[in-house]
Amino acid sequence: MTKHTHHATHPDIVKRLKRANGHLLSVIGMIEAERPCTDIAQQLHAVEKAITQAKRTLIQDHIDHCLDSALTGSSDSPVAAEFKAITKYL
Repeated sequence: MTKHTHHATHPDIVKRLKRANGHLLSVIGMIEAERPCTDIAQQLHAVEKAITQAKRTLIQDHIDHCLDSALTGSSDSPVAAEFKAITKYL
């Protein structure tokens, strides 16, 4: 197991996830209040997008700061650059 490292993006990820959590709680309230399904679906979509973006940011940050130096010792490696490029499609 590798040592956990705090990255500059972590506070932003936490903010994004807290916001998503608030939206999710709102969705639960909307369901309980029997709001229209289209409104609920719209809010669920927002929650899903926020979580997906948080995941993407975390993975990109990990690649940029942890895997990159472990794999190549340098961020200028063509293999590292290709790996970074493809992970943007996660």
